[in-house]
Amino acid sequence: MMVSKSKALFAQAKTLIPGGVNSPVRAFRSVGGEPLFIDRGAGSRLWDVDGNEFIDYVGSWGPLVLGHAHPEVLAALAETMKKGLSFGAPIEMEIELARWINRLVPSMEMVRMVSSGTEATMSAIRVARGFTGRDKIIKFTGCYHGHADYLLVKAGSGATTLGAPDSPGVPEAFAALTLLCQYNNLAAVQEMVESNSGEVAAIIVEPVAGNMGVVAPGPGFLQGLRELCDKEGILLIFDEVMTGFRVSKGGAQELFHVEPDLTTLGKVIGGGMPVGAYGGRRDIMSQVSPAGNIYQAGTLSGNPMAMAAGIATLKVLDRPGFYEDLVQKTTWLKNEMQEALTKKGVPHSITSVGSMFGFYFAKEKVDSYETALKCDAALYGKYFREMLIRGIYMAPSAYEAAFMSAAHSEADLEKTALAFKESLNQIL
Repeated sequence: MMVSKSKALFAQAKTLIPGGVNSPVRAFRSVGGEPLFIDRGAGSRLWDVDGNEFIDYVGSWGPLVLGHAHPEVLAALAETMKKGLSFGAPIEMEIELARWINRLVPSMEMVRMVSSGTEATMSAIRVARGFTGRDKIIKFTGCYHGHADYLLVKAGSGATTLGAPDSPGVPEAFAALTLLCQYNNLAAVQEMVESNSGEVAAIIVEPVAGNMGVVAPGPGFLQGLRELCDKEGILLIFDEVMTGFRVSKGGAQELFHVEPDLTTLGKVIGGGMPVGAYGGRRDIMSQVSPAGNIYQAGTLSGNPMAMAAGIATLKVLDRPGFYEDLVQKTTWLKNEMQEALTKKGVPHSITSVGSMFGFYFAKEKVDSYETALKCDAALYGKYFREMLIRGIYMAPSAYEAAFMSAAHSEADLEKTALAFKESLNQIL
């Protein structure tokens, strides 16, 4: 595999961009080697600047549920682009996309568009604090909700990948308002709420954790959070930036039959364009400015390009059989991986929920951040490099999810399963 152009570009990038990348996990540090610079994508495939071709299971970290450069999304963008890229003023497509979101995720009675998942979670927490008049929030170790100061505490994703779950620059006073609990440990949450009675504004959770690998909620965990929040007057926030329109058409809340008070969504509602949204109960969202006094604004919020791509994407995934096909492909590949690991006698933990999947080289079942950290990340790095050589692009971190798209074909899956078996033969 030739990588000379990528190497040259990375050398240039390091002189101009911190670490040579604009988001830390892209640097390949935890898996060894240097990042590939991507030239283009189409369907399930990526091509780097050296002409190497890969079957992609990163999908821009989740939002490309239709695959790269879907023709209907591109057509919508091309038509919209002719009218202008941004106005900083209301447009009709904002209403249309909000209506689509409301129909597919009914708990989002009112929706506010923003420009990223970080902005969505940051804003939802401000709304929760303003609505309840309380300051503290509860989050779970290993759950990543963007890089707002008070959320970058024991975070997953790139923070864990680089071994720095807490960041310099986060004031202690901010972090003190963030209470930490173990994912899937409902008793710990109950104890935390009791010891901070009347002070907790919100519990924010990834209903399926996807930033410490893929960790599914245990039986009754999400339902228990809902009951606890109802009892204590706490708002429950589902961070569905990753799971929204991924694990099912209505997100994790539809799949697990638990309705949050507020929901955050990410780039899937923009077909991969920079966009996000938060929304929820009408009485809560009515407190957001200018309807209410809780301030939040964004110049590019609801911009035409993101709205057009989002509407086109949601129209496709709303078609009959879309998710059944997606889940079937994901389950097939997970089972092939499970069988190969079991035959090799490799200790592992593997999970798939909807079209998200992932595995750990681990000696025990991974059900929390604490158990995820016990996995063999170095062995994952070897596996990642072997898969890359065989034309399979997986997440460059042992603590990230993989994603199936509608564009992945049966031939793609068979090639991936074969590459997986060959890679295990090489590293074990």
